[in-house]
Amino acid sequence: MDYLKYLLIPLLLSAFLTPFLKVVATRLEIYALENERTVHSGKIARIGGVAIYVSFVVCMAVFMKTDMTINGILIGGSIMFIGGLIDDMVNLSPKLKLLFEIAAAIVLMMVGKVSLDVIRLPLGITIDMGIISFLVTFVWIIGITNAVNLIDGLDGLAGGISTIILIVVACLSAIEGRMDIQTMSLILAGATMGFLIYNSHPASIFMGDCGALFLGFIISAISLLGFKSSTIMTLALPILLLAVPIVDTLGAILRRKLSGHKFSDADKKHVHHLLMQRFGQRNTVLILYVVTALFGFTAYIYLVNKTAGFVVLFIIALIVELFIEGSGMISKQFHPLLSVIRGVKKRFLIICHKFSKRSN
Repeated sequence: MDYLKYLLIPLLLSAFLTPFLKVVATRLEIYALENERTVHSGKIARIGGVAIYVSFVVCMAVFMKTDMTINGILIGGSIMFIGGLIDDMVNLSPKLKLLFEIAAAIVLMMVGKVSLDVIRLPLGITIDMGIISFLVTFVWIIGITNAVNLIDGLDGLAGGISTIILIVVACLSAIEGRMDIQTMSLILAGATMGFLIYNSHPASIFMGDCGALFLGFIISAISLLGFKSSTIMTLALPILLLAVPIVDTLGAILRRKLSGHKFSDADKKHVHHLLMQRFGQRNTVLILYVVTALFGFTAYIYLVNKTAGFVVLFIIALIVELFIEGSGMISKQFHPLLSVIRGVKKRFLIICHKFSKRSN
């Protein structure tokens, strides 16, 4: 029953700390800014990520044996947290925020010796990354860190999705015999769940960049540790688990590139914004929770039965693609699959019409 204490102790600690952070934020006037991307109104504290960070670090010190990898994760995570916290207080420029992200990633790779050296694919295919392993690892860390930060747009969204991802990773790690990854994942999941008590809609506190960037960074590190030496597909399962933030981030990059805007420019065409226009905030968060859980379940199915896993993944990916095109998430002109479907439908109707005329 050790896994319960790894989950519950950081949960209780985070739940205990969060109300105090609301008081501190109010006195220091550290509130979430309102802009064209946000959906909240009023003064809401935005340093709830402190509770997640403190709970995680304290429980890691208690439950995990330290080594160079753990040191790299904790030092890099602390750099990422500090950068996010400074941004929450004084609003750093995108370039300065990126410098903190770069520093944290380098520490993780150099001190923690975390890298993606080999990628294993189905059918026994193995790709040795060689000299580009450093670059691939770096891009993965920065990309996932920002992906989690980008989905932090609705009450409970980033925290809830991160918790689901971490619990799935903990389950997969248990199957793979990686108890260290399981413990780390459960500790971070518990710390996030304690904060979610106050962050669920209507939220009384936000995690801020200190929480979102820290969560994204640690999740990127855990995903590399959990799968880089596994017999299963190296990056495929982490990508599958992180499908929602990855799809949202890639969509934002393409959308802003096509429209001539900078990536740092905020907009309201993220997945959660598009869903919220139709389903409302609470239902949108629940929908994205379910989608993330489905991707996680697909990862589990793949471990049990690879063929079934691919079939389920194909179906989910097809639905996601249709949503992206139908919602205009990237652009109103981007609808390759829908164009094919419409073409096939049109051709089918023509054939049916000709067949009907011949019958008459």
